Amino acid sequence: MKNLNKLCEKLVHERFNENLASGKAVREYMESSTAVYHGVPVACLYMPKIFSAAAWDCLNSAAHTMYTILEKVIRRYLDDPAYRTLFPFSAELDELIRTEAGYPCLLPIARLDIFFNEDDFSFKFCEFNADGASGMNESRELDNAHRQSDIFLQMNSTHKIRPFELFDTWIQDFAGLYDSYSGNGNESTVRPRIVITDFTDRATPNEFIAFRTAFQKAGFDTDICDIRELMYTGGELKTPDGRKVDAVYRRAVTCDIMERKNEAAAFIEAAKDGAVCIIGHFRTQIIHNKAIFRILRMPETSAFLTEAEVEFIAQHIPETLRLKTGEFDPAEILANKDEWIIKPEDLYGSRGVYAGIDHSPEKWRNHITQATDADYLLQRYCPPFRSVNLNFNGNDSPNFEEYNNITGMFMYGGKLAGLYSRAGQSGVISSHEQGMTMASFVETKE
Repeated sequence: MKNLNKLCEKLVHERFNENLASGKAVREYMESSTAVYHGVPVACLYMPKIFSAAAWDCLNSAAHTMYTILEKVIRRYLDDPAYRTLFPFSAELDELIRTEAGYPCLLPIARLDIFFNEDDFSFKFCEFNADGASGMNESRELDNAHRQSDIFLQMNSTHKIRPFELFDTWIQDFAGLYDSYSGNGNESTVRPRIVITDFTDRATPNEFIAFRTAFQKAGFDTDICDIRELMYTGGELKTPDGRKVDAVYRRAVTCDIMERKNEAAAFIEAAKDGAVCIIGHFRTQIIHNKAIFRILRMPETSAFLTEAEVEFIAQHIPETLRLKTGEFDPAEILANKDEWIIKPEDLYGSRGVYAGIDHSPEKWRNHITQATDADYLLQRYCPPFRSVNLNFNGNDSPNFEEYNNITGMFMYGGKLAGLYSRAGQSGVISSHEQGMTMASFVETKE
């Protein structure tokens, strides 16, 4: 993989004028594309991230192993009252988590974010995103933007690289999950009426539109509906126009639903009654909450895992503590700020995440003070792999600069469906910290 990306860099240097033109074209495509976040076009870097066949195999193995472990954790939570006490869930959320989903798959969709070292294939996990996992549309649009870029055409002429398909694949898996749903009367030949739902004031609508188009292309009657507008009457979940919903693709993250539970009351009641097929179910919150990183390393979890899985966690899950008085050493954390990062247990989009390396000692002290005893986690910081790239955002003649890298692994039904590449120059890689997306391609084995 290192050689592939070095070759990519070399070709850009050798054909710099051609790639300047391509870079501007990619930027212009993205600025007018559907890859929009909170009303602003998603920023991207020019050079794609190209994964070798060997790197793909490594990530596929890592994703499968982690997914298997997370499935076991979900199952243990559902079966063992004592194990549940390790998690920071309210009684109301616990009730929702333990309602019957009606289908066997415990984790239908997830994006497992990982710090992957391209030199030696070592890695550490960063975050697990469940039902609200996004980025598929960004990836699709970046792939499209690069179809005629000079660097893609040059690399593809010698190495046969391909993008990832993240829409039709999910629709096929979604349909299979519904076929296994116990509430559909085993009428698998009847296509369900589907609703994609979220709080629209916090949603990524263009991505929902892309998924609706894919569902409709496959023959499914599909709507996008604000979760606050759903109705629950006569034992049926219904859209505002009164039509019954058979299956829900839930994109509303659990913390938003619990924070705004009065607004989403109809959906919550339908979930409690098992009145509709919800993909993904509330039980995915077990691994979505960042407390999972602390719980994975606890003896209570090791007790039901294999020796190989316990070793995998020890190597690839960073040390994680609660930021609670008496549970960490303030002097050590303040003296070695670059070795730590703090994260809220249950927010998303990197809100409230602070890496010590990004802050002065005084600001780091303030962050620690404010976050202590406020449902925050303290985690060992993993220095990301760094690579060079060109940033055409607001610049027609960019220079090569180094960026920190993070890789998202999209899991559909337990299988690795594709990769999502982001980069930034701060310790926290996110849109809030000027993070940018890269197109992701994989080298074929032919």
